Amino acid sequence: MLAQQVKSFTNEEIFALLHPLVRRWFTEKFSAFSPPQRFAIPHIHNRKNCLISAPTGSGKTLAAFLAIINELVQLAFQNALQDQIYCVYISPLKALANDIERNLEEPLREIEGLTGRELGIRVEVRTGDTAAEKRQRMLKKPPHILITTPESFAIALSAKQFSNYFSYAHWVIIDEVHSLAENKRGVHLSLSLERLQEICDFARVGLSATVSPLDEIAKFLVGRRHGSILAPLDEDPWRDCVIIDARFEKKLDLQVLSPVDDFVHCSFEELNANLYTLLDSLIRQHRSTLIFTNTRALTERVVHTLKEKFPHYVEVIGAHHSSLSKELRLDIERRLKNGELKVVVSSTSLELGIDIGYIDLVILLGSPKSVTRALQRVGRSGHKLHDTIKGRVVVTDQDDLVECAVMLRSALHHQLEKLHIPKNCLDVLAQQIFGILLDGPTYADDLYELVTRSYNFAELSREHFDKVLEYLAGEYTDLEDRHVYAKIYYDKETGEMRARGRLARVLYMTNVGTIPDESYILVKSGDRRIGQIEEGFLEMLRKHDTFVLGGETYKFRFSRGMTIQVESASEERATVPSWFSEMLPLSFELALDTQEFRSALYKLFARGASPNEIKAHIRSGLQLDERGVESFYRYFAEQYRFSRLPHRRKLLIEFYTEGLKTIVIFHALFGRRTNDALSRALAYLVARREDKDIEIAVTDHGFYLAYEGSVKVMEAFDLLKERDLCEVLRDALRDTEILRRRFRHCATRALMILRSYKGQRKSVGRQQMKAYILQNAVERMDEYFPILTETYREVMEDAMDIENAQKVIDEIRSGQIELEGFVSPSPSPFALHIVMHSRSDIIKVEDRQQFLQKMYERLQLTR
Repeated sequence: MLAQQVKSFTNEEIFALLHPLVRRWFTEKFSAFSPPQRFAIPHIHNRKNCLISAPTGSGKTLAAFLAIINELVQLAFQNALQDQIYCVYISPLKALANDIERNLEEPLREIEGLTGRELGIRVEVRTGDTAAEKRQRMLKKPPHILITTPESFAIALSAKQFSNYFSYAHWVIIDEVHSLAENKRGVHLSLSLERLQEICDFARVGLSATVSPLDEIAKFLVGRRHGSILAPLDEDPWRDCVIIDARFEKKLDLQVLSPVDDFVHCSFEELNANLYTLLDSLIRQHRSTLIFTNTRALTERVVHTLKEKFPHYVEVIGAHHSSLSKELRLDIERRLKNGELKVVVSSTSLELGIDIGYIDLVILLGSPKSVTRALQRVGRSGHKLHDTIKGRVVVTDQDDLVECAVMLRSALHHQLEKLHIPKNCLDVLAQQIFGILLDGPTYADDLYELVTRSYNFAELSREHFDKVLEYLAGEYTDLEDRHVYAKIYYDKETGEMRARGRLARVLYMTNVGTIPDESYILVKSGDRRIGQIEEGFLEMLRKHDTFVLGGETYKFRFSRGMTIQVESASEERATVPSWFSEMLPLSFELALDTQEFRSALYKLFARGASPNEIKAHIRSGLQLDERGVESFYRYFAEQYRFSRLPHRRKLLIEFYTEGLKTIVIFHALFGRRTNDALSRALAYLVARREDKDIEIAVTDHGFYLAYEGSVKVMEAFDLLKERDLCEVLRDALRDTEILRRRFRHCATRALMILRSYKGQRKSVGRQQMKAYILQNAVERMDEYFPILTETYREVMEDAMDIENAQKVIDEIRSGQIELEGFVSPSPSPFALHIVMHSRSDIIKVEDRQQFLQKMYERLQLTR
């Protein structure tokens, strides 16, 4: 049963549980217990499952560890400490694991200082970076607190000698649980925890930033009770968990700032100068500032420009992102923590709780695309318990302004998006079944019961489970010709199963994990080498898509392994910007909130409200400065004046011609993941029906289809309403790059492709070539082969958002959303930004403003 803790424990109740030495240490170190500590410590002391959700700097890590330190101190004084692991701490980041080790050693050292003797409590980190000699030392003397990552935890569980030390584990702490729950690392971890549950009974403690919904995160953390699969439908199947909700304990000081009054009718020089002057002003007013951008390239550009415009930053500014070396990132973190840097600019690499010391102000340069991510980023400020979280969002265009204004309103009203947690991932299941069987023989029914205790597999059908067993048992015999061999013995009559092969353990431990190998893709035109692109960017490309590389435009033809062939397309516009794969997608919930605000403004414009009345509505509902209010109003007034206002109940479809091409713009403000699903399905139906090549460009705020000649787009939309979206998308995805690349990822997770074998590492190129051969083979054998099924699921549910795309179609079908098509002589103001998206690589940044102004002038002339 899930239960929210609403009453905090008193000081007396908590101190009564603590050893006198731990009590003395705490009172000398801290003035009071923080809210998470007041709610959590007694529960963790009593070994109850707990989920603690609170912002950075709220004391949730100490809330998790204080009861555990207390227990170990008591055992040390009783000379009862055993050579066993009492607590496993699992972190998504190696850097965070090292932070925790330092943060645990400090209180243990201080407690030893109070007593004047060594306690002998061992804390050790075991990750992929841990030296072999240190791992060997742990075999003889295991740590009492083991700090590790999900992948190293899975390896440790399978290590013959070391796994015995887990037999008496009392607690497992999962830090930043939200960042694991939303991807396959969390799926893998959920099954590892069920493996551990077979060895011992332990309490699960989850630490999370500000996320939602907490009930679902709690279910992910604790899983189902043993035997609950057979329980009555009305019985709660989940293990007990106490939910401690301290997400909104800190005060929020948030505002959107606009560098100009009007983003259209100002010059690039004015916009750029005002932007950096504003950043400089904010940085000067604070002791330490952390700036978040959305791409690594922008991070570098901001650091370079601030140094160039304001030389006083040269020695006190730093960049932090994933492309930098580990040594450089650690140096930036150390200097920021020690107060040597005044400002650090980061993309996403400092979102999680790495210890960087006290931050006065967080600036978000552009929209982080979700309320939850915005709160996680600004939560890096005010690192002390009673500090106010201070964040400023600096916007760079009109859509950014609207999005961020609504986002902060939702943040202040505590309206968070629902975290997407992957389910029924058959590739992870295949890998973990193989790992579980290394512990010894078992039966299919028992294994199915174990697997479905995981939240991620609670709804797994027996049919899909059996399909995975058939694959692992080698029943797809044609795969042996392609060097994919059986990995388990499975007797269907008795249900007994066990691992197969002398090298089974080594094979598993050298290929464990869910993070795919990535590499750069070579771009060639014939035999001529053009350059390289990231693999994530290739996933976004469809046949005949155009993109810019080295200042030239190229059309994508086909790929072979890690090479793609292109042809020059200098006369055509780019349909996919080079930074597209790095950009964060707008959340569906924030998109709908923005549409609801559009609806409210539409009603005001429709009834003829005065400009002052509309501005007053904007001002009262949103955290905007006056420049922002003015720019917000102008954007909507121009759209209403020159065209129509799309909103929550009206999806506008705008047609206009450009040369020989017809451009059809769908004002579908649903976020890029949802729009990707809708646009691919629609383009596929149009292309099949009309036998034409359809050009697609997708943004968070809509998408467009472009074609030559006449196409009945509205009729294609009617056809989409009648068809099963999943089937249409499955057909549309066949032979696409994203399916080929994701099949390789899934096949390596499922051990169809071995990244490492007998000490030899297989290159990404060789992995991709084998994946191409295997995909063709399984498509001929069984179109519902489990790893192929998982590939389609991953693309449609994780990369795209088929669930919410289906909701949109259902609302159109029921009449809740009205479709309205109209012909426009040129793109409306809202449409301009969708069109501009595809041209962002062709038009220089400084020329973009001039282009925008010319388009607005053209719009004025056509009305």
